[in-house]
Amino acid sequence: MIRGAWASLSTMSIDSAHQRIIVSPVIKYILFALSPLFAFDAFSAQTNVWQPSPGHAQLPIWPGTVPDAHPVSGPEYMTTNKNLIAGKPWVAVENVLHPTMTVYSPKGTNVGVAVIVFPGGGYDILAIDLEGTEICEWLTSRGITGVLLKYRVPTPKVGRYHESLQALQDAQRTLSLVRSRAAEWHIDPHKIGVIGFSAGGHLVAATSTQFDKRSYPPVDAADQVTCRPDFAVALYPGHLSPWYPDDPKSWTDTKQLGINPNIVVTGNTPPTFLLQAQNDPVDDVRNSMAYSLALRNAKVPAELHLYAEGGHAFGLRRTKSAITEWPHLVETWLRTIGMIPD
Repeated sequence: MIRGAWASLSTMSIDSAHQRIIVSPVIKYILFALSPLFAFDAFSAQTNVWQPSPGHAQLPIWPGTVPDAHPVSGPEYMTTNKNLIAGKPWVAVENVLHPTMTVYSPKGTNVGVAVIVFPGGGYDILAIDLEGTEICEWLTSRGITGVLLKYRVPTPKVGRYHESLQALQDAQRTLSLVRSRAAEWHIDPHKIGVIGFSAGGHLVAATSTQFDKRSYPPVDAADQVTCRPDFAVALYPGHLSPWYPDDPKSWTDTKQLGINPNIVVTGNTPPTFLLQAQNDPVDDVRNSMAYSLALRNAKVPAELHLYAEGGHAFGLRRTKSAITEWPHLVETWLRTIGMIPD
């Protein structure tokens, strides 16, 4: 959702080649405060570590040392932003060295579907409630098992598109773990999908296109199980297409709608739902457009929903923008592709 994308904002006016500069977290928050939809104060730091709600437990996803471990500046902690999104603050988790998954099972009807949730945060932080727990609560209300992945952040951001190897490793591992324990959690192993926001949306695309090459050496029997998602939902994704000036040609020129070369779409890429606002000030709408075009060219079933307004980082919190009604669209789409019953 938030931090890694700040770098895009901070360099748009100075770097036509899309090179990034390093800016401090304070500057990043000042920049994002200029967004027409949100205005953020500095985070109020807390020393406590995030924990899921009672009745849920974080499960470590790695049995021992995590692959490609990268040091962080201090212990894991969470911060609460006191400015509001749809009338509520939101919580960020920082300095995650030990990734976990938290399973949210439906309390009533269980339709046998699971969705792994990738919060956003630019591979710097995790918007753990706005794009994490609140998504899981919506899923369980629909009879779907939600699995919240607390993946490693911050991590090195590699290449032109600022991608995260460690986040991909955590995501692939979680997909295999959930599928290997599907019977235990009353899940159909052929109905396991992913949903992600901003950087988490990029992680959706990465897991959807790189499942045939695991990004870490297998560590146990779970890694013998496929890490391919059966369906994918990406909301206001980033890291998929380069920035271009907002001129008429940029909407039709296929070169200017180029896709990240590490996101190689094939006919085996899972059905995908995409949603983004055209006035998104953090991750340009061409991210969704470019990925949608690549999916279309590979004949992968895909839905692309673009809205004139809506901004960035709204999760499923209702605002005055029509884009925040997206959960109904996703539910209809899941019925269309045969994942949930009519």
